[in-house]
Amino acid sequence: MITTVMFDMGGTLEDIYVDDRSERQAIEKLQNMLLSYGLDPQVSCDQLKTRVDEGWLRYGEYRDSCDVELKPIAIWKDYVLKDFNFPAEVLEPHCEEIAHMWEVTHYHRSLRPRVAEMLKNLKDMGLKLGIISNTAALYQVFDILEEYGIRDYFQDVTLSSVTGMRKPTPDIFQVSLRQLQSRPEECVYVGDTVSRDIIGSKRAGFAKAIQICSQLTKMKDCGIKREFEPDYLVEDIYDVYPILCGLVHVQSA
Repeated sequence: MITTVMFDMGGTLEDIYVDDRSERQAIEKLQNMLLSYGLDPQVSCDQLKTRVDEGWLRYGEYRDSCDVELKPIAIWKDYVLKDFNFPAEVLEPHCEEIAHMWEVTHYHRSLRPRVAEMLKNLKDMGLKLGIISNTAALYQVFDILEEYGIRDYFQDVTLSSVTGMRKPTPDIFQVSLRQLQSRPEECVYVGDTVSRDIIGSKRAGFAKAIQICSQLTKMKDCGIKREFEPDYLVEDIYDVYPILCGLVHVQSA
């Protein structure tokens, strides 16, 4: 019996992409924020971008090797801005503010069409709804759900930045399962990547996995071993609703 539907955030409920403009805006905002804290990088914007990119690469290699997500303080102090040797007592109080800015500026984000309608219909079916998202900020996902006006649809929001675990490790799925009081065989997961969402939910024992591709899917799934494949592939997020209608109808027949 299907009782629960869980969603990825970036790339799934919301469209997300990066371009030269968003990258430039993020670096300019970062430079201005650092200066406002009394932290002078003493480099140009272009040089700051090079060092920040190198720092993110270091952090990406670490987190992808162990499926661990560090808190914003560790990410920005020990990886992204490590080369600048900023005083910890000055930088650390601002790391979550920096992390939040980065998530909403470095990435273009917008809610996919008909998400709210789809969520309302699933809720009206009596299904429990949750989110499991990899993110490097503590509060950004909660804030943007409020901005989109869809926060109240979800009984649980589980974030890698809070749990310290990243998809595809089954452990982060287990956290959400316990919070929702659901069994994996009762759950459907919806995400935009095979590498994180489909493989992770299948390893956790979910009944079904649905993929909706985003502009970042190919990059994130490049070169992976496709241990599992999605049960359904959709182009419109609203199509999750008729799929769930079909699954619930079959189990009640």
